[in-house]
Amino acid sequence: MASPYTCLPLVFFILHLIIFFPTPTIAVNHYRPFNNTVPAVFVFGDSTVDPGNNNFIDTVSRCDFPPYGRDFDPNHTPTGRFTNGRLVTDFIVSYAGIKDYVPPYLDSSLSIEELMSGVSFASGGTGYDPFTAQINGGVIPVLNQLEYFREYRRRVEKAVGKEKTEMLIRNAVFLLSAGTNDMLANYYLTPFRRQTYSVPQYHNLMLQLTEQFLQGLMKEGAHTIAVVGLPPIGCLPIAITALSDNMLSSRRCVDKYSAVARQYNSMLQNKLKAMQTPSTRILYADIYNPLEDIAKNPTKYGFEEAGQGCCGSGYFEFSILCNPKSVVCPDASKYVFWDAVHPTEATYHKIFQSFIPLVNSFLKS
Repeated sequence: MASPYTCLPLVFFILHLIIFFPTPTIAVNHYRPFNNTVPAVFVFGDSTVDPGNNNFIDTVSRCDFPPYGRDFDPNHTPTGRFTNGRLVTDFIVSYAGIKDYVPPYLDSSLSIEELMSGVSFASGGTGYDPFTAQINGGVIPVLNQLEYFREYRRRVEKAVGKEKTEMLIRNAVFLLSAGTNDMLANYYLTPFRRQTYSVPQYHNLMLQLTEQFLQGLMKEGAHTIAVVGLPPIGCLPIAITALSDNMLSSRRCVDKYSAVARQYNSMLQNKLKAMQTPSTRILYADIYNPLEDIAKNPTKYGFEEAGQGCCGSGYFEFSILCNPKSVVCPDASKYVFWDAVHPTEATYHKIFQSFIPLVNSFLKS
């Protein structure tokens, strides 16, 4: 595999297209709120929930090198998470008492016990639209992640039998987080989809593909599913850089692009309500409102900087452009964003806290 630095010319090309561990151990004797018996959490989506699957595929959309992971553990391990530490999904499984971290499914060293307590199939840079994954370094499309889950199911059935596998899936929680790369990287920063689709039409395409994915999960036996909406895409530092009229003098959210995310989220919520069945709960997880409030009122949450990331200039660097040679802020906990696209661990923890009522509803049931 090529060194990350030999790919820099390609990455500069990809950057105008893209916007948007140590092997974890199963937690022992963790406190389980509400005496819940949720056996596993299965995760699908993009870099917001990818714990390192891209480490195991041939792509430049990766971050398995410093300074990524700087605050993950005492060894500053670059796990492949697109941030300085943990993701929202790590906080969720720890809170639920399942284990400490969600590992990447493509890590071949995982034991059957680790697999059965939940894994992530997510791939940084991907989206619902397969073309998004293609232009973002050939990462794993969301629908292909469903194929990996089917492979997972066969592996577990072979190890513990069909009945136990079906029970595991029936009682597990499934989480899906994607769409940012579709709208920002694909639709706004390349001309291809805009030539064919209006914004409402592209939203409908995304929703059709989301519905197809969810129907596939339900067919595999999923009964409890959370779907994360779009964030305020106009607040991401790289969006401010690429789409703002005054990207240097005014590092503020570009509200007209965030408004597009709000419109999509409203349509998504209606779609999820329509897909409910007597035996399946499909709930909406709101990332938009908490992240927008943090980005627009950072001091309210203990942050000092929201308009640029901690790594490099904070205006455009992410993935291999945020690397061991980059200048990095001394304290990432003061920054809303780690790089020009992804929140810091501190921000992810704030978002997790906003999710607690939703998580509790799953754990209680």
